[in-house]
Amino acid sequence: MLRNTFLALTATTAMAAAPALADSHGMSKDIVDTAMEADGFETLVTAVDAAGLVETLKGEGPFTVFAPTDDAFAALPEGTLDTLLMDENSDQLTSIFTYHVVPDAVMSGDLENGMEVETVQGETLTIMTEGGVTVNGANVTTADIEASNGVIHVIDGVLMPE
Repeated sequence: MLRNTFLALTATTAMAAAPALADSHGMSKDIVDTAMEADGFETLVTAVDAAGLVETLKGEGPFTVFAPTDDAFAALPEGTLDTLLMDENSDQLTSIFTYHVVPDAVMSGDLENGMEVETVQGETLTIMTEGGVTVNGANVTTADIEASNGVIHVIDGVLMPE
């Protein structure tokens, strides 16, 4: 039932994001290259670079990345992103971004309502599957974008650690 709910959500919401990811989707590209070539992830790629995590996310993995869109970053309070991208805030940016990464490949078929997954940052994310899939309240809009070193799930919010 959970898998069917998630797959139905994915099928209905993937239409908007699928064309943007279609050209970059493929097992020969890693998570970073997949995000770099897709539309709507310029801010994410900039943040990964500023946090010094490009080489890590090009590594062997597997990783699961809950990837906020440019619109998700734009919804942050004014000035937040600019402040985070300053050199003196690189530790905070790294903490926030690693909070979006799970050190394992978590596919939609693995999800259960109320499931908790530990992030690279060290805190946990809570995944809910009733009424649509959410990660700490952010909606999963496209799931299971496979890369050579893991999987990307597109979300509509930026996750902030406590």
